[in-house]
Amino acid sequence: MTMRNYRWSVAIAAALLLAGCGGGAESDSGNGKAVALTKEQVRQTLPDGEAMTGWKESAQPTAVEMDKLYRSQACPIKGNAGCENSRFYGASTFRHDDTAATVTFLIIAYDSEQAAREAYDVLWDGYYGKRAGQRAKTFGIGPIGDERDARFGSSGFGGEPGAVTQTRVGTTLLWTEAASSKKGGIDEDGVRDLATVLAERARQAQNGDAPSAALDG
Repeated sequence: MTMRNYRWSVAIAAALLLAGCGGGAESDSGNGKAVALTKEQVRQTLPDGEAMTGWKESAQPTAVEMDKLYRSQACPIKGNAGCENSRFYGASTFRHDDTAATVTFLIIAYDSEQAAREAYDVLWDGYYGKRAGQRAKTFGIGPIGDERDARFGSSGFGGEPGAVTQTRVGTTLLWTEAASSKKGGIDEDGVRDLATVLAERARQAQNGDAPSAALDG
């Protein structure tokens, strides 16, 4: 993993931690339907220390109201395309000392499932799909979410691995960005597990339940 990628992940999480409190958002009850999440539900969706067995928390789960600053970070495309009708933005970051790996979880919560669906390809093709580094190849992450994509490549000059996944779960878009400073520090199976935890927590939140999905350890 390059220091550039590490700084990007930590900078995003740090910026969120420094943000002021935003307003709430109305949300329907669960009932298994895609609903617009509140800011607190977005924060709860992000994995925390209890959900990440074996990992250490670098930046705690934080959610902020989407504004001009956060649109530029979440949707760094011309005109901040992909952030239309977005309400909240959130992140949490972890490190794994044994594997020299880091992972950042990101979420954008939209006001409707249609808005999230319309933003999906815009953000994957325009930005996030390129985050896995050089010579990245697609790989499968299983039937999680309503839409999903993943790429595994090299994020460092010495061939260090990097991966990114993007998933849509109802009214949310979710990302898992993982990298390691040494070869073999992350693999497809590990990234798949991380993406699954985030997607399951988003589904639980939209069902009106407290997100509880966690790594098995």
